[in-house]
Amino acid sequence: MTEQFRLPNLSTDMDFDGASFSTIYSTTVTVSGGAAAHGRASGLAQSADGVLNLSLRMPAELGGDGQGTNPEQLFAAGFAACFHGALSLVARQEALDPAAISVDATVAFGRDPADGGYLLHVDLVANWPGAAPEVAAPLLAKADALCPYAKMAWKGTPTTIRLAP
Repeated sequence: MTEQFRLPNLSTDMDFDGASFSTIYSTTVTVSGGAAAHGRASGLAQSADGVLNLSLRMPAELGGDGQGTNPEQLFAAGFAACFHGALSLVARQEALDPAAISVDATVAFGRDPADGGYLLHVDLVANWPGAAPEVAAPLLAKADALCPYAKMAWKGTPTTIRLAP
């Protein structure tokens, strides 16, 4: 049996009330270090509402056992889901059916040549069978401008880092 899902009640025209950031939704995920006292190697990720509760493991390519989810997979899932939502929204605004759309997000973890630290590269591929390239291209650009993950990738995200009291 297939459960019917409601579309979110968000649009590019709603929820905007000025020049400053206005939170619509917020979540907190806590990562602890697990057996190795290292969040990436043996961590546990739990959301405040308890819906997310999973073990984190390093991929084998980074020296881990590869037996669990890693942060790059979680980031890829979030980015793909967010971009899919934005593309679906702009497709519907143009009276197009987004049912066939899927988005692949490839996240690569590697060395940053600027400082020898680490850097992520993201490659998004929108699969839209039957969509003409001349129709899809401007909608991909609109989705890129709308998607918060894409904005984060292009512009950065305001971040604070502090020690808990």
